[in-house]
Amino acid sequence: MELANRVFFRLYQCANMLHKTGTRAIEAQGLTTQQWAVLGAISRPRAAQGMSVGELARYLMVSRQNLSGVIGRMQRDGHVDLVADPRDRRSRLVSMTEAGRRVWQVEAQPRIFAYYEDALQGFSVNDTAHTLHYLLQLLENMQRIDRAQGGSDEAQESAADR
Repeated sequence: MELANRVFFRLYQCANMLHKTGTRAIEAQGLTTQQWAVLGAISRPRAAQGMSVGELARYLMVSRQNLSGVIGRMQRDGHVDLVADPRDRRSRLVSMTEAGRRVWQVEAQPRIFAYYEDALQGFSVNDTAHTLHYLLQLLENMQRIDRAQGGSDEAQESAADR
């Protein structure tokens, strides 16, 4: 249990440092790590037509309430738009604006890639692949625990889809 405690404590520290140092890496673009995650999610080809707030919350594994605040700020800053879903008029789709696409592709991504390079310094490709494998396995186990606890829909999407 001591080793498990150390693993989870280090994971907690890494998450906090990602938020702190990742936000610093892109703050000149007016973004936070949460906004970085939203832009990354909606920039994927499968989200080209936008994502509903519920789909986005499940994908990012956050509550709709927390996501709504982030989306509101991003909409205010002109990075995203909320439009009615043509398949379900009650649902709203989050999509990237042209200004958001420019910020994401031209300004943020080069800084994000440089951040990744710095953060993964000393990792081989094999190390990185193994780290990803173990993080996905841990995530799947946590999703199983969440389901067993009657958790919310936010964590239901399979980690294999990421």
